[in-house]
Amino acid sequence: MDKLKDFNVTQKIPVRWGDMDAYQHVNNAVYIKWNEHIRIAYLEKVFPDWNDQNIGPILARQECTYIYPMSYPDVALCGTRVIEILEDRIIFETKMFSQTHQRISALLKTTIMAYNLSEKKKAKIPIEWKNKIAAIDNVQM
Repeated sequence: MDKLKDFNVTQKIPVRWGDMDAYQHVNNAVYIKWNEHIRIAYLEKVFPDWNDQNIGPILARQECTYIYPMSYPDVALCGTRVIEILEDRIIFETKMFSQTHQRISALLKTTIMAYNLSEKKKAKIPIEWKNKIAAIDNVQM
């Protein structure tokens, strides 16, 4: 996955026949699902116990720019990284490539908020999150 050499968290996701829509290319919603898979892989790498904490990451925003349509059979080469850490949010960048066509298929930008699960409200990003992310992705805080 040379195209993703700047990404510390990567995944290969096979395109399934059922991922395609009536136009014979991967449906737009599937890219969002793939983005969720790679984002969870990132969280599991950085915070193995993230799901057992009082402060948890929740999706606040995501945008996807579709560049090249993929279809079955193919493999999506996906990479994600944090590009910005703010007081109450983390910004991820995800790139998806078509292995078959060796070109970029989609670019995604995702915002994750810290959420206090017991109080049911937004929280500040814990310093330990910031430190772990900065160590992996060399992000300035």
